[in-house]
Formats: sequence, C-alpha cells, structure tokens
Amino acid sequence: MLKSIDAALNADVLHALRAMGHGDDVILCDTNFPADSVARQTVLGKLLRIDNVTAARAARAVLSVMPLDSFVEHPALRMEIVGKPKEIPPVQAEVQAEIDKAEGKSWPMGSIERFAFYDMARKAYCVIQTGERRFYGCFAFKKGVIPPEA
Repeated sequence: MLKSIDAALNADVLHALRAMGHGDDVILCDTNFPADSVARQTVLGKLLRIDNVTAARAARAVLSVMPLDSFVEHPALRMEIVGKPKEIPPVQAEVQAEIDKAEGKSWPMGSIERFAFYDMARKAYCVIQTGERRFYGCFAFKKGVIPPEA
C-alpha cells in the first residue's frame, strides 16, 4: 500500500498511467468488451485489469492520478447504446459524476458509436478492464497535463 494512492490502482495500471503522455487515450471497459484481443493491438500491447469494481469506481481511481486533456472538447467519451445514441444508462451517469467530481466542474462526456469505439480502443495507449457487468460500461479518457508549480 502507498499513501495517497487509491488502493484500486495496482502496479501495472499505475505504471501505464505514468508512462502515458499528453493526448494518449486510456480505455476503461466492462467485462463484456473484447478486452484481451483489443488490448493486444494497443501501444502497451497487453490487457490491464482493475477487477471487482464498477466502472465508476475504476474511473474514480484513474482520475485520482490522471488529469483529463483540457485542449480537446471531449476528453472523456462513452460508448453509445446501439440504436439509442443519446440515451445515458445509469452506468454512464455514474462515471459522469466521477468525472465532474475529479475535475471540480461539470464536464460532459462526448459519445462514440460502438464500432468506432472498438477502432479507437485498438489505437489507445492501453485498455483497463473493470469488473463492471452492466452493458455499455465502456469509456475513453484522454490524458491531459499537469502544469508547473507557480
């Protein structure tokens, strides 16, 4: 255990989040996402896991150490529900609440069609599979910067 580090963040996840650069994407996905096969095509090339937690809990952990990119309109994206792209299921509303809390402001997620999400995930830095069992618990976060101290 480390002080001030969320206990959900294991060594592999911390290493990947630290190694990512500004503009790199991390994918948080649910248990139904084809995570292993997609993760093999990412920059990291292997699947990371934060097991036995919801998507919202995993998002809280990741966003406790990683800033979102303020240079893009939607640094956080959610996978759209097939046939209902504007519908926001509870799993996505819960992650939105974690984003807003971490950033200290309302910062609505953008959305991306399911197969476009898969394509984006293959190009991401890494994929982290959570224990989320609800459908459409899949998200992309673009890493931002930490400014120099004043």
